[in-house]
Amino acid sequence: MTNTAENVNLCGLNRKDFQTTINGKKTDLYILRNRKGYEVAITNYGGAIVAIMVPDKDGNVANVIQGHDNIQDVINSPEPFLSTLIGRYGNRICKGQFTLNKKEYQLAINNGPNALHGGPTGFHARVWEARQMGPRSLALHYVSAYGEEGFTGEFRVTVEFTFTDDNELILEYLACTNKKTIMNLTHHGFFSLAGIANPTPTIDNLVCEINADYYIPIDVNSIPTGEIRFVKDTPFDFRTPKEVGRDIDADDEQIKNGEGYDHCFVLNKKEEGELSFAAKIKEPVSGRTMEVYTTEPGVQVYTDNWADGYSGQHGATFPRRSAICFECQHFPDTPNHPYFPSVVLEPGEQYKQKTIYKFGVEK
Repeated sequence: MTNTAENVNLCGLNRKDFQTTINGKKTDLYILRNRKGYEVAITNYGGAIVAIMVPDKDGNVANVIQGHDNIQDVINSPEPFLSTLIGRYGNRICKGQFTLNKKEYQLAINNGPNALHGGPTGFHARVWEARQMGPRSLALHYVSAYGEEGFTGEFRVTVEFTFTDDNELILEYLACTNKKTIMNLTHHGFFSLAGIANPTPTIDNLVCEINADYYIPIDVNSIPTGEIRFVKDTPFDFRTPKEVGRDIDADDEQIKNGEGYDHCFVLNKKEEGELSFAAKIKEPVSGRTMEVYTTEPGVQVYTDNWADGYSGQHGATFPRRSAICFECQHFPDTPNHPYFPSVVLEPGEQYKQKTIYKFGVEK
């Protein structure tokens, strides 16, 4: 399959702008295009999705994910996790410390006192092997060396991206290890359903539904307190759709600890590992919608509370709260909370995850 990214495309990105060599590995741009002509653009540097081109209710196509338009800006982004793959461990681990097989491990610290998203040179900052398997599918593969960022075991992971004719972006993860280890894989898409712009509009008026009766409270360092709390009568109740902005600045300890929403929701599941509905957002002006489905037990909802208006693709700017993230994953700091669903992977086991972001319109 030849890479057609240099041909005319909706996203206006040039393949050559994403080509460089890092530690002997080549970066590139890959365009997935479905039969309707809509596009997803991905670079194999960190698995960053740099464009999702989908229509609004009037047929106007815009990019609904935050990204950059060249590889140097991806590498040097003010938001290092901007729409990238995350690993080995998505989210935070308290003080970067955990115990496995009665041995204590110390990970790289990169978020206050904590380890975040696999460390400063986690999966988001690695060049993945890429194989485009047709116009609608891309496989990325990475081997994380024993001891990388402090993790044990050689860890092999493949993530397949598929963009269907129903405007579903499907992420399927497969991973294995040669030694007992911990892992928590996710993708950190920064979604802006209004379309990225200068400035990209706030997400306050997005109507959001989250299929979760419970969420995980955090302390001032964004580490789980250990409690699993009912969402009823809290700003975290999205069981019936409401605007994201309604309670985002509520006089609530948890909202203050996260500077907005930056919390893991415990998804309602009939059985462990089932692919089920997690969340939906609708942008009322454009009519664009996004539904999220996942096999994971949780979704970290982050409302881009730390952005400062930095520059992105084609002159777009990304102010505070101009994106929302639905990071489907296991829970934060699980190794230090034994009753959370396990994140241990044993040799001979295969980790699998499927997450779907489905884009649509409602008039």
